[in-house]
Amino acid sequence: MFKMEFSLRWIWLPALSCLLCMGGEVYCICTEEKVQMDGGNYTLTKQLETSSLMIYRCPEDYYPYPSMTRVCQANGFWRPQPKIFLPQRCRVVECPDPTVLKYGTVDPPQERYFVHDETTYECYSGYAMRGSARRTCLPNGKWNGSTPICSRDSGANCADPGIPAGASRAGNIFEIDDKVKYSCNSNLILIGSKERVCQENGQWTGREPACYYKHTYDTSLEVSQAFGSAIKGSLTELESTDDTQEGRKIKMSKNGILDIYIGVDISESIEPEEVKKAINTTIKLLKKISTFTVSPNYEIVFFSSEVYEIVSILDFFNAERKIELKTIIEDLEKFEVNDRNTGTNLEQVFRRFLDRMSIIKLRVGEQFKERQHVVILFTDGRFNMGGSPEPNLEKIKQMVYMNHTGQGTESRDKYLDVYVFAIGAEIFDDDLQRLAVGTGGTHYFRMKKISHLEDTFDQIIDEEELKGLCGLHAVYDQSEDANRKNFPWWASVDIQRGSSSKKCMGSLVTPQFILTAAHCFTRGDLPEHVTVKINNKVKFVKDFTIHPQYNNSARVDQGVKEFYDYDVALIQLKKDIQISNISRPICIPCTQETSDALKLAGVSTCQDQEDLLFKNQLERLNFLNKKGRTIVQKEVHAKLGDSQ
Repeated sequence: MFKMEFSLRWIWLPALSCLLCMGGEVYCICTEEKVQMDGGNYTLTKQLETSSLMIYRCPEDYYPYPSMTRVCQANGFWRPQPKIFLPQRCRVVECPDPTVLKYGTVDPPQERYFVHDETTYECYSGYAMRGSARRTCLPNGKWNGSTPICSRDSGANCADPGIPAGASRAGNIFEIDDKVKYSCNSNLILIGSKERVCQENGQWTGREPACYYKHTYDTSLEVSQAFGSAIKGSLTELESTDDTQEGRKIKMSKNGILDIYIGVDISESIEPEEVKKAINTTIKLLKKISTFTVSPNYEIVFFSSEVYEIVSILDFFNAERKIELKTIIEDLEKFEVNDRNTGTNLEQVFRRFLDRMSIIKLRVGEQFKERQHVVILFTDGRFNMGGSPEPNLEKIKQMVYMNHTGQGTESRDKYLDVYVFAIGAEIFDDDLQRLAVGTGGTHYFRMKKISHLEDTFDQIIDEEELKGLCGLHAVYDQSEDANRKNFPWWASVDIQRGSSSKKCMGSLVTPQFILTAAHCFTRGDLPEHVTVKINNKVKFVKDFTIHPQYNNSARVDQGVKEFYDYDVALIQLKKDIQISNISRPICIPCTQETSDALKLAGVSTCQDQEDLLFKNQLERLNFLNKKGRTIVQKEVHAKLGDSQ
């Protein structure tokens, strides 16, 4: 009773509620007074207890202001403290000031620019426009299009690099070795290169900087374009064909080896739901990579104050222990954060990765020079123990770049990429940007929602050299053309003869052939009556062949009105389909293509493939059905073996 009265009496204090516990300790909790937000809501990671994170949320086109988050401290006060004269509210998304344009005008001239505002740009007489002449402020706090630049031919070695919205630039001479330096105005954050140097080839070093507000984020499309990854069936040359225009490519070859290190932040500052999405996103990435012929080696860890290992890259060196993707995914799915989310120790994560690389280097010797190392990190950068991870990152760079050996002069930058995906309600950009490593393209991404990465990882994969691989498809695409990406082999078969017409579905099996049902055809149908539509392109038919043993009425005398054994037909097109990621063949049993897709070593038999695909007495099978303009995947079960 004493404790209840004591707590009730103290709760009236505006910012502090404390309990005197046994042993003389004072236990404080925060209150919700003065931290409510107009126009939005908030969540608490640990109710009102010490170290609980309050995360504010607003509707689309708005962001929390003046704070994105608050932390409950041990003394019962929120950090940052709420201010009477600056109440928490949802504020309209703002874009950086575009009037920094030199040698031109911006219309309309405004003091501030908000979401959906449109601007037009015009150069002074004698200056030519490069970039976008019209731009719109987007909900993610960025301007669409590219930076407008007004310049004239001065004969300089490098072109005018321009000034991004919200920035200022020092340096107006663009000859070889001349430098330009950028800084962001007011409370903006500079993302990208603070300094760029004009090179002999006429290109600027680094990448164009941008100025972000705290509420600015990268869309999945932007990330996919900047990430520029190309995961292929061969891990060959690791250089982009044009580092000034494209993102860095990760390519795979049967002769090379790719080591991927993945770290997922599970600390208190990352919401449990975001951790779950990070795990799901990692699984999607692993599944996507697994569709290719050669699989990389993985080190996957979750981290807070401690590092929790899901899979060790050293296990891939154990010939007696085969690491299966299924096991890795099962371990990821069953991981529970529980009370393991106290503190954040990024230093320990990079120390773990450094230790693993050191052991691998000792084991493989000279072959270490040919290994490509990719680190993918999901975190908000809020580390509060262990110190900075930068010293360990520097040691990793020295090991991969082999600076300590002094061997050769060729740059080895291409052998190490560290991609940082900044997630969470409040991101520590300055600390995280210093962890991003790699040549060509962006390696630091600011994500609003980690679930957007599911789309991103599908978009970043350049499948140009694998576009003919059967059965490869997107498994989680939600875009308007999802039907084509999720089921890139489906085709529409139209049979038009006089006033009668019939529509069926088919599957692309090669660039020239479509597999469909024999019952689609009737006696008297000719190739000129048939057209095939795939990816909205109509293809004319050269010929079609119905299975010789198909007979719909073969068992009428046995009481079976319709008999569908051998109900297949093959359509030959006059012109080949152009294979792409939205027009791709399905896998046909007993072919080498299917063997490759199933990752069976060498030449496999029909029995090998059947044993892998049909392991159970009751197997789940999928088929496609068209409803209106939508393709729906449906499910049936087939009885096999003795259960038939």
